[in-house]
Formats: sequence, C-alpha cells, structure tokens
Amino acid sequence: MDNKELVEKLKGNQAALQALMRSRDGQALMQRLTQADGGAALQKAAMSAAKGNTSDMVRMVNQVMQSPEGADLIRRINESIPK
Repeated sequence: MDNKELVEKLKGNQAALQALMRSRDGQALMQRLTQADGGAALQKAAMSAAKGNTSDMVRMVNQVMQSPEGADLIRRINESIPK
C-alpha cells in the first residue's frame, strides 16, 4: 500500500482512523506531523483531504518516511489498518 492509498483508506474509515489516533504509533505520527509548526500544516492538509485533495497529506507522510524510524512507523501503521 502506498501513502496515497493509506490516506484514502483512513479517510474512508473513521473507526480505523480513530483507533490509529489512540494507538502509540498514531500518537508518534501526530508528534512527527505537528512538531515543525504546531500542527498548522497538518490542519490545512486535513481540511484539504476532507474536500477530496489528499496531496498535502500524502506529502507530509512522505516526509515522515525520509528517516528510517519514520519509514518503520508508517510500515507498522500500514500493517495495522484492516485491508
């Protein structure tokens, strides 16, 4: 599953998204996504995704994956999302 698929799958499955946000990996992802600007970019990306444009959210997830730890985090999240 690529990052666009991950974002789309989460966007369409509120239960999975809520479970992810309560998980340790979800919290780690939120920390990574908000550390640079306190969450302003994430909020903008989420608003765009809600309107159907997931490109900003995908870009943010791709940035997280630039580090080995971030890539491992996203891999674990991908594996935890029901197919």
